[in-house]
Parts: sequence; structure tokens; C-alpha cells
Amino acid sequence: MATVPDYWAVLGLDPGADAASLKRAFRQQARLWHPDLNGNDPVAEERFKLVNEAYAVLTDPKRRKAWEAGIDPTASSPLDPFASGFPAFETYLDTLFGRPRQGAPPPQEAVSGWDTEVDAADDEPRPSASDRSYDQQPGEVAPSPSPPPPVQASSDLETLVELTPDQALAGERIELELDDGTIIEVWTPPLAGDGWRLRLAGVTPGGGDHFLHLKVRTNEGLRIDGLRVTYPLELMPADAALGCFVVVPTLAGPVKLRVPPGSSSGRLLRLRGRGLEQGRQRGDQLVEIRIVVPEELSDAEEALYRRLQQLGEGHE
Repeated sequence: MATVPDYWAVLGLDPGADAASLKRAFRQQARLWHPDLNGNDPVAEERFKLVNEAYAVLTDPKRRKAWEAGIDPTASSPLDPFASGFPAFETYLDTLFGRPRQGAPPPQEAVSGWDTEVDAADDEPRPSASDRSYDQQPGEVAPSPSPPPPVQASSDLETLVELTPDQALAGERIELELDDGTIIEVWTPPLAGDGWRLRLAGVTPGGGDHFLHLKVRTNEGLRIDGLRVTYPLELMPADAALGCFVVVPTLAGPVKLRVPPGSSSGRLLRLRGRGLEQGRQRGDQLVEIRIVVPEELSDAEEALYRRLQQLGEGHE
């Protein structure tokens, strides 16, 4: 089952997204996979390189045109600027986007108030080098594997395959019937994740490809990616600004979580050991903050927002 890179999928974007969306998605994915934030995990290193490659191709008109034509854009000029090592994450972004370096505040911790097993959450997406080593001990947090390189979305045929967390963890037998009546048996890879796209090369009539789009989510909105679980947490602006306690679902039941004051959209809070478990490895759950604004405001709410707007203008 061959795979080729789909750079839009690597960054989590729809094809043709604008430059601002590209930059925003790249920052988020680079932060998620940068080796600084993953204890120099070799899996994260490879995923980070792929994220960097995707951004380099999609922002370069010549490379992007070659890629869209089915030509490997890295064939003539390899896109690996990290052969000699990885710069610090913030330094990397500052250099890439040409901005002055600023001091980063120390990470804050969000405390779980109901379950003693979930003793802390923080805004780092994975354990740092200081709290995880290559020699894992029983019960320690383990990284989720990187999915195979996403495939290029050029096929006319695609099938959505829904898996439970347990099926995704172990691998599942899929029986696919093609339009001409041909039956194909496929096994999904172990530790598969939500959003993975697998290509069955040359199986359709005429020699085309058929894609399997994996959906691995629970009814509560938990997304599975290997051993890692992610959950989008919607917050009102006041709760994000002032901090609050919220109840979030996990695979083992609800947990009360403290959101630190001054949390912006995209911030990640980590629930240690709340992901899937395989042998001695156990994943984390990442809670991503998303600030939402009500579509309709009462007169009192509108007055408060206008006052906040005026106060903000006074600080400019």
C-alpha cells in the first residue's frame, strides 16, 4: 500500500487555503511536533521535517506547481535544513518569520481537581526532555507514533472508515467492495489515527487509486491518534481571560480541569496518561482551547464588550 505526501493534509488544511491560513496551520503543527517539545523523540523529528517540507513546498510557487503536477518537489533540491540539528522552537519561528526574538513565559500548569491519577496538565503538547527518556519505565508517558506520510488527494474514489479506539489501536480488517464488484480485504495499520488517509494503489477499474479515510472519534468528541487523544475545548472569552474550572471527557470518564488565566485559542493543556495504553506505553490527552463568541449578545453583554474595546484602544 503505497503512500505519497499530501502537503495540505500534513498541515490540516483544505486544498487552496490562503497564505494566512497556511502560516497559522504551520505554526500550530510545528509547535506540536518540534523536537524541543518532544524530548528529541525520533518519530516527532521525522514528522516535524515533513511539516517543514509541506510549508516550504506550498509557499514556493515553483515547487508547489511541480508537486501539483505529480512531480516530487524534493527530487532536485532536498528540503532538509535540519541535517545538522534542530534550533530551539521559538528561535526557529523567529528566524523563519523574520521577527525579533522575545522571551517566552514559563509554562503554567492546570490542575485536575477530581481524579488523583491525572495530577497535572500543562500547555506543552508532549513531555519535555527533562521528564521523558528513551528508556521508558512502566507507567511513564509514551509518545504517539507519527502517521504514515499523507497521500495525495488525486483519486476519484474514497471511502470513509469509522473505527473505535480499540480497533484503531490493534488494526482492523476492512472488506471493501469496488464498483465492478471486486472485493478487497485490507488491514488498517496498528496505532492508526483520526484523519489518516490510506491509498490502495491501482485497485479501481482502469488502474486508479482508492483511498480509505479513517475516522477515529468517540461520541464525546475525543479524537484518537495512535496512543494520543485530543479534545477541543470551547471557552467564552471571559473564561479564557480569567481562568476557570471545566469538565472534560476522557476515555476513562470526566475530569475536572483548571484552565490557567490568559489562555488563548490554540493553547494545549496536557492530561498525563489519559490516552490509550499498549503494553508499558501510555499516551496523553491534549486539550486544545478554542475561544468562541456568542452570535447574539444581550444589551448588557454588548455594553461590556464595547467597554472592553474602549479599554483596549486606550492601551494602543
